Amino acid sequence: MTHQNDLSRSRVDATAIAPLIEAQRITRRDAQRGQVLLHPTDFALHAGQRVVLTGPSGSGKSVFLRALALLDPLDGGVLHWHGHAIAHAQIPRYRRHIAYLRQRPALIDGTVEDNLRYPYSLAVYRDAAFDAARAQALFDAAGRGPGFLARATDELSGGEAQIVALVRVLQLDPEALLLDEPTASLDPESARAVETLIAQWFEHERAARATVWVSHDPAQAQRVGERHITMRAGVLEAPASAQADMGALR
Repeated sequence: MTHQNDLSRSRVDATAIAPLIEAQRITRRDAQRGQVLLHPTDFALHAGQRVVLTGPSGSGKSVFLRALALLDPLDGGVLHWHGHAIAHAQIPRYRRHIAYLRQRPALIDGTVEDNLRYPYSLAVYRDAAFDAARAQALFDAAGRGPGFLARATDELSGGEAQIVALVRVLQLDPEALLLDEPTASLDPESARAVETLIAQWFEHERAARATVWVSHDPAQAQRVGERHITMRAGVLEAPASAQADMGALR
């Protein structure tokens, strides 16, 4: 019995220290041209980490983030979530917890509130409900006061649309944010509002959350990240193994 308890405890301990996401030799290719977009890549993201990914345009940063989010099929390798390989049937649930935010968000026609309510119409969120007060509190933190929920999306500026897209994700309580240059096209005020929202979300539950943020702005990279990695021609040019990650947390 003692031996069985020890084995059970070992499994629990292993799960507790497992990365949120661990990529093992993941690859992506252009299906039409056969070009390798992402060379075999190892990467681990632990709870409590804020990672910044930099590199030249066209180097594969977006390809890498979309692969981590399982938005595009992998051509090789495997992703683990909390130490377990992700079965095909688990992908919608995985995407609920590992959220990808792109540079130019897609909003549905209607109001800001319509956009925030939309995710709750999906089967994967059937156990959750829209909370207008919480949504407004997030908008307040971004400097968008009363009445913003009723705004029509076709009247929003680019910065406001990005804030709406971010709040739409944050209200769903993801574990990790994969941020693909979310402020690249924004004015300084809107960019800082986005940074503030993400920082507050992260600090609220730092021990359980993580970010990977693609940025071309060196000053922003210093503000939003503590671990810096680089992508060049589809190759991740920094130690990104689980062992390296654990060392970074000590």
